[in-house]
Amino acid sequence: MSKLSQFKVGGVPEHFNLPWKKAIEENRFDAHGISISWKDYHGGTGAMTKALRTGELDIAILLTEGIIADIHRGNPSKIVQFYVKSPLRWGIHVGAKSSFRSVNDLENSRAAISRFGSGSHLMAYVNADNYKWDLAKQKFEVVKNLDGGREYLAEGKADYFLWEKFTTKPYVDNGEFRIIGECPTPWPSFVVAVREELLLTHHNEIEQILKIVNESCSQVKTSDNTVKEISERYQLKEEDVAVWFNETEWAYNGDLDTNTINKVQERLIDLEIIDAKMDFDILCKPFDEQLEKAK
Repeated sequence: MSKLSQFKVGGVPEHFNLPWKKAIEENRFDAHGISISWKDYHGGTGAMTKALRTGELDIAILLTEGIIADIHRGNPSKIVQFYVKSPLRWGIHVGAKSSFRSVNDLENSRAAISRFGSGSHLMAYVNADNYKWDLAKQKFEVVKNLDGGREYLAEGKADYFLWEKFTTKPYVDNGEFRIIGECPTPWPSFVVAVREELLLTHHNEIEQILKIVNESCSQVKTSDNTVKEISERYQLKEEDVAVWFNETEWAYNGDLDTNTINKVQERLIDLEIIDAKMDFDILCKPFDEQLEKAK
């Protein structure tokens, strides 16, 4: 039997990536001569953009705005499809003992972020812009991951922390955090990005990987057992998972389109994170069946 083609894939250790986990556990890739080595990235999108640059990762499932910003900075990767079409609901959290009671109170305070260029960093700018705060006066404390955010808020080393609200819900329920607002992404939340060189050398295998994962997304979405399974795997309350599940739409067909990619770039320009728009073809490489829809 021929040797499996091996791909290093990474994503956040959150419920969004259950379709990947199930496809791997059920050996769906093996029948096509493909081996997937999965790694959880607790540091989120910023950690994964770095891993794509170094070759530690071949494929990453990461936040739309984060990888677009990093490709502008020279990341040698391309977006091959949307992964989750629905927005990500970022919770705006403060420590339980904090004196902050509303998002307006947070102006000129310190945001905990996993790292510069991460989703928590970029969305802190989006939130600041939503409230018409001076973007030049935003202050950040790098905390690496969710556990770092918990530590910094508890010890008063940062004032607020943006993170996916259902992932942090257990820490709101146990009284560690208070959630004082939300900042949903104004675009599809997750994409799949691949190192450019692999799109040249392993085009067919990557296309097959995406086909398998998209089928898994469809099966997860239509299964009556998914809410219970996510609750058990990720230690979340079933009633919270049910709300999240009802709101979440995976992108079964990839669904990349120029208008959405441009919308993200225009907002990043407004936030002074990038200087100008890049052409769609520089940022994205949709597969054949998506090409007509993309334009």
